[in-house]
Amino acid sequence: QVQLIESGGGLVHSGGSLRLSCAASGRTSGSSLMGWFRQAPGKEREFVAAIRSTASASYYGSFVKGRFTVSGDNAKMTLILQMNSLKPEDTAIYYCAANTEIYSPGTYSRAAVYNHWGQGTQVTVSS
Repeated sequence: QVQLIESGGGLVHSGGSLRLSCAASGRTSGSSLMGWFRQAPGKEREFVAAIRSTASASYYGSFVKGRFTVSGDNAKMTLILQMNSLKPEDTAIYYCAANTEIYSPGTYSRAAVYNHWGQGTQVTVSS
């Protein structure tokens, strides 16, 4: 069993920065794909960013527009999300996710691809 634990959320003013971290515990054996999703009240879960270890590639949701940077070590199942220039619309619960199974290329933005999830950390951006 793999547990993912997020940290680093909090309250920040518009234009500020936050750094989210995710660490895995339990029976970790590495992950080929790790990502961040977020969910605001009344909205569906939304893809934020992901790293694919096999290609050393990173991916971002269209709303990110260069404000966020994802990094991490998929072998150790650790993940970082550096968020800059935060906006009130970035307010949401942010979830760390990992895939430890086979998945189809190009599906990194789909929540259903990830089989391990953290409990989430709240990010609140005030105007």
